[in-house]
Amino acid sequence: MKIILLAAGYATRLYPLTLNCPKPLLPVAGRPMLNYVLDAIAPIEGVEEVIVVTNSKFHEHFKEWARENPVRFGDKPVSVLDDLTTTDANKRGAVGDIHYALVQKRIHEDIMVLAGDNLFEKDLKLFGEFCRDRKTPALGIYDVGSTELVKKYSSVEVDANGRLLSFEEKPTKPSSTLSGIALYYYPKEVLPMVDRYIAEGYNPDQPGRLMSWIYQQTPVYTWKVQGHWYDIGSRDELEEANRVFLEMQERGAQ
Repeated sequence: MKIILLAAGYATRLYPLTLNCPKPLLPVAGRPMLNYVLDAIAPIEGVEEVIVVTNSKFHEHFKEWARENPVRFGDKPVSVLDDLTTTDANKRGAVGDIHYALVQKRIHEDIMVLAGDNLFEKDLKLFGEFCRDRKTPALGIYDVGSTELVKKYSSVEVDANGRLLSFEEKPTKPSSTLSGIALYYYPKEVLPMVDRYIAEGYNPDQPGRLMSWIYQQTPVYTWKVQGHWYDIGSRDELEEANRVFLEMQERGAQ
């Protein structure tokens, strides 16, 4: 299995912090945000390679980060892939970047996809086991606690077995407090569907749109995230994550 980390956004909502620094490399409790994502996926078994997809503007930032953080998965280091875009106006979008990585890296095996700005209190070892056992497309879900808050993300409904029944990005009238987050598993058998999604001209921007299209054609099962999940989309959320991870570091040092 290979893991694709989406880090090609321009994070204009966080300007000026992200004007000259990519959001996934902003510091949280003294470490680049992306390092925590690597911590979360490190215990997952069977990972052969991790690919960070970025853009031309920040490609060198991530190359320098990779040199300073020589993490290896399997027998390969974390690799950085430039999607060749330069601004928010000509970006490929998250699904476009997934497809670009599949083509450029000639990927024909199972993949896991995560956003480079989503942080987890607990690691994702159990998600890896869930995916290995199910061998169907899988979606990480999280209960945000209020229907008002879920309007910022996506709303999902599942059956008693965890099968995805509905998925709506940024709903105006959500029926659930469960949100589908940027944590996806695609077995190799469904990768041709990514090609078809792009070829047929569907929205390539938000990564959840791909999963919301796939579940209507093949069963998708969900896994509830353990512990807290943080989606860093604003300065307030960045400050909250910084506070929480500092406290976690302090507890760990005791």
